[in-house]
Amino acid sequence: MPPVILLQVSVWDSVLRGQPVHLAVLIALVLFSLFSWAIILAKWKRFRTARVRSIQFMRAFRKAAGMEAVAMASEQFRAAPLVTVFDFGYSEVERQVKVRGTITNKTAVERALQLGMSEEMSRLEHNMSWLATTATVSPFIGLFGTVWGIIDAFHGLGQAGSASLRAVAPGISQALVATALGLAAAIPAAMFYNYFGHLLKQFAARMEDFALEFLNAVEDQFESFERHETPFARPERRS
Repeated sequence: MPPVILLQVSVWDSVLRGQPVHLAVLIALVLFSLFSWAIILAKWKRFRTARVRSIQFMRAFRKAAGMEAVAMASEQFRAAPLVTVFDFGYSEVERQVKVRGTITNKTAVERALQLGMSEEMSRLEHNMSWLATTATVSPFIGLFGTVWGIIDAFHGLGQAGSASLRAVAPGISQALVATALGLAAAIPAAMFYNYFGHLLKQFAARMEDFALEFLNAVEDQFESFERHETPFARPERRS
């Protein structure tokens, strides 16, 4: 049997012979790692789709003849964070136009856009705290398992009555396994937390730029309709 397979069997046997506390540490680290990887894969797919859809939505927004056309086309770009910002701003613009026939409170539109950005950022940041927790806590959990394994090694050494490798090897092996699992869970979580944080900053910047572009589009549209019909259809009054 190759030496690598022998090493794997030896480590696995050492884990199975571990004390309940040590097994609980290893199980906790494995769960942390599995959950963090599930979040990493989900976030990777979510951010990739959001970036592609945002680019497509911006093209449609700039080519559209008016806000109503953008609102009708926005459903096919629902995965884009910019669509949420647009929905909040468009709802406020539509409300003011239906009540007063024009935009009378630009500040309210700006606040609506800010609310849309805040809501979308909250969605994008969902479960990010789990990655931060995994990156912070996992090394300490692994360190606890390491210390427990060393204590067990010294306990075995005391029972053996002599400084032999056979007496301390199981405890040291368990300690090293806990250290390795702690680092294996923490390092990817920390790396992707920083990477996703960078992507979140990019999304926030794009949403802020889009909010300015939305306001410019609203001003241009209502200036062109100032002496004509309003861009939103108003219900006819029956006599």
